[in-house]
Amino acid sequence: MSVPGKKLEFHPENGQCKWSAESFVLIGNLARCVSVAALVTLWLLHAATPAFAKTESVPDWVHAAAAQSLPVYPEETKAVVLLDDTTYTVAPDGRAVEHVRRVVKILRPQGRAESVVHVWFDNETKILSMNVWSIGTDGHEYAMKDKEMTDQGFEDADVAFADDRYRVAHAPAGDPGAVIAYEYEQRARPFITEKTWFLQEDIPLLSESFTLQLPPGYTYATAWSHHPPVQAADLEGQRWRWEMKNVAGVELERIPLSPSAESLTARMTVHYAGPGLNASTEGTWSSIGEWYQRLYKDRVAATPEMSAKAQQLTAGKSDFFDKAEAIGDFVQRDVRYVAVEVGIGGYQPHAAADVFHNRYGDCKDKATLVAAMLSTVGIHAAPVMVDSERGVVDRDAPSLVGNHIITAIELPSGYTSSRLHTVVTAKSGRHYLIFDPTSEKTPFGQLEHELQGSYGLLLEDAQSEPIQLPLLDPALNTVRRSATFLIGPDGNLSGTVTERRFGDVSESRRVMYTSGDAKEQREYLDHILQHDFTIFTASDVKAANATSLDQDFTLTYTLSADGFARSMGPLLMVRPRVLGDISIPTDHKRRTVPIDMNETMQIMDDYSVQLPAGYVVDELPDPVKLDVGFASYQSAVEAKGSTLHYTRTYIVREIMLSPDRYADVQKLASVIAADEESKAILKKQ
Repeated sequence: MSVPGKKLEFHPENGQCKWSAESFVLIGNLARCVSVAALVTLWLLHAATPAFAKTESVPDWVHAAAAQSLPVYPEETKAVVLLDDTTYTVAPDGRAVEHVRRVVKILRPQGRAESVVHVWFDNETKILSMNVWSIGTDGHEYAMKDKEMTDQGFEDADVAFADDRYRVAHAPAGDPGAVIAYEYEQRARPFITEKTWFLQEDIPLLSESFTLQLPPGYTYATAWSHHPPVQAADLEGQRWRWEMKNVAGVELERIPLSPSAESLTARMTVHYAGPGLNASTEGTWSSIGEWYQRLYKDRVAATPEMSAKAQQLTAGKSDFFDKAEAIGDFVQRDVRYVAVEVGIGGYQPHAAADVFHNRYGDCKDKATLVAAMLSTVGIHAAPVMVDSERGVVDRDAPSLVGNHIITAIELPSGYTSSRLHTVVTAKSGRHYLIFDPTSEKTPFGQLEHELQGSYGLLLEDAQSEPIQLPLLDPALNTVRRSATFLIGPDGNLSGTVTERRFGDVSESRRVMYTSGDAKEQREYLDHILQHDFTIFTASDVKAANATSLDQDFTLTYTLSADGFARSMGPLLMVRPRVLGDISIPTDHKRRTVPIDMNETMQIMDDYSVQLPAGYVVDELPDPVKLDVGFASYQSAVEAKGSTLHYTRTYIVREIMLSPDRYADVQKLASVIAADEESKAILKKQ
């Protein structure tokens, strides 16, 4: 039930689907991803391209759904799901078939993407039937023919080979007011005995249901996330049905500082078990870990060549951290991210020996290679299943929902070091250093901010358990700018700037100054400086430590900006905060969803501005100091002779905030914005 490689994104401008974020993608994530892009119900199931039996008239169930009265929705609502009905039927041999009916009404031009219907398949799935209908705003009815549907693949430079495809149908009359309907039946691929039903999308659902059909002797249990449990109706004959009405959409596009939609989307995971099934997970984290261990254990074996390389990398190193870092850095930098995934390869890594020999693999391949190489120097490591979006993995709802694999490296008993920043403790008392070998620009011993504070499944066979990934100290994610400037009598500014970055906030710079050409680098810096200057020139640009992740990435350049100081008669207006924009987007609407501050960080600015000859300071901005707990901001401007000295420090300590803290966020944003635009007033002597 997985599609490896990356998350799927739909591009309506060319009708193509492409992979986005790194990692392997589970079926649930695909369904959520395409839901956001209005490509609904992409399920990973078994067999090849079929022939279809199609009716020519719009069915009664479509007419019944279209005849429903709609509630009053917010004016920005682009579409509404009138009916979404899924039946999941499990056969005695463990195979399954999924039947889906869906009816959508387009409300706004932005909802036209709902007229593009996609159904996922691959070499091990079979679409048993598929029908697509539409009803235009004039009442005209359409039924698509088989020849009007096409099969397409996915484009991604990092996927060398994958057999994933999708069948696409562009329903006619996809305008506001139109109704789009489809029905399909498809064989499922239950690698593991669970099925996740996602209750929410980015648009509201008027009526939805999920029906489970199990063979005699089978049992089931449910795990709910972001929604209270709902009792199923017993339809007898081993059939159960869950129904939901008027489910709100999770639409966050216009909400500033919003978390990912996936972290809020309600879902129910059904775990089922029966006689003779060898992939039953019993609905517990430990049983999921035991299942995964069977896929993983034979792939982590080390070869003599891997051992020799590990010995070479750790030669002369006796400290645990130094040895683990040497091997981690090798896999992080020298093993390219490329996915080759078919069938269960969405879950199961390739053999570490093959990944080492080929020098490429996806996230789970790289995690497996790290564990294999570490084992040759006496260090144990285990995979951790996570999601690239914070908050998606729910510790109280065991399931395979997640799209990424990272590594947990076990620390020796009693080992301590000031370099350990991402340590978690398991229930067993064992301590692990969390490391992502896929994140090429994150220093060993740290963790990219998207994962911090989230939960992941530590995969240690029967001792598998959900663990919370650590939140890093702001001092490990820093921006430090310093500059010396001179303002000429014409108000023009000139000077030199030094910017030092460490941690996640250096990632985009490191990427640009290692892989971008001179033109791209120049345009990149110009784009940044456009936030603070209208007419400017940056020259003599030098970058240092772009590939040295354990050192500050340092950028120095000479800057000149015309008309920086503005004349007002005998006065001259100067902005002491010369450059460096800290913007916190907010609005004035009532907040109902959590606030995501993105990452812990620390920003420090220190600027000296030499005043033009003949001018003295007449007025300075007041110092600013605000601490709202999750963040703090302070700045000050001093006049020292003919020089202005501006300093400020901004610290973010917490990432996820409850909605009731939005007033403090708004206050913080307002204080920063006012300080950034405050002016010092100079006057002629």
